[in-house]
Amino acid sequence: MITADEALERLKLGNRQFVDNIQNEETLSKHARPAELVAEQMPFAIILGCSDARVPAEIVFNQGLGDLFVIRVAGNVVAPSQIGSIEFAAAQFGTPLVVVLGHTQCGAVTTTLDELQQPTENQSRNLRSIVDRVRPSVEKLLKSDLAGDRHALIHAAVRANVARSVQRLWHGSDILEQLIGEDQLKIVGAEYAIETGKVTFLDEIVPE
Repeated sequence: MITADEALERLKLGNRQFVDNIQNEETLSKHARPAELVAEQMPFAIILGCSDARVPAEIVFNQGLGDLFVIRVAGNVVAPSQIGSIEFAAAQFGTPLVVVLGHTQCGAVTTTLDELQQPTENQSRNLRSIVDRVRPSVEKLLKSDLAGDRHALIHAAVRANVARSVQRLWHGSDILEQLIGEDQLKIVGAEYAIETGKVTFLDEIVPE
């Protein structure tokens, strides 16, 4: 298995290829021969991404079948089922890298901001469970100077939500904490730009 840094570079390269509209021959061959992956999977990265139909991780990183272990949920929020899925992949396959992938124009984030500003009556409890997980990361932004600038507010909220998910993974699992402490796992945040297709890795996001 490659290292976390090597996995990160592979994702960065794949995204550059995606942005440049370059198809990788190896990726194409994997899509063409799924039967070769029946016996096992060895994903080199785990992606916790949003369910938004515009952000399929395998495509935006230009990877093939079996390369990524992808968990998708609205707002790329962290709940026990997501943590358990990541624990499984990290422990079972030795996958060294986790990327929390948020994206611009995130509906879960904008819905949360709207809900905080103008609460909805009789909102679905299931939808509210997502809003409640996004809320802590964006609530304080409504009291900042960004509150009057909708575009800047959403931009900051998306990144704050990614940061919170990264931190929750760092501190929400004994298994993940142990792997991190043994330098067997790295967790990073990233933002996909719907407008350009580019993924920006948020180096400023660190666990508190």
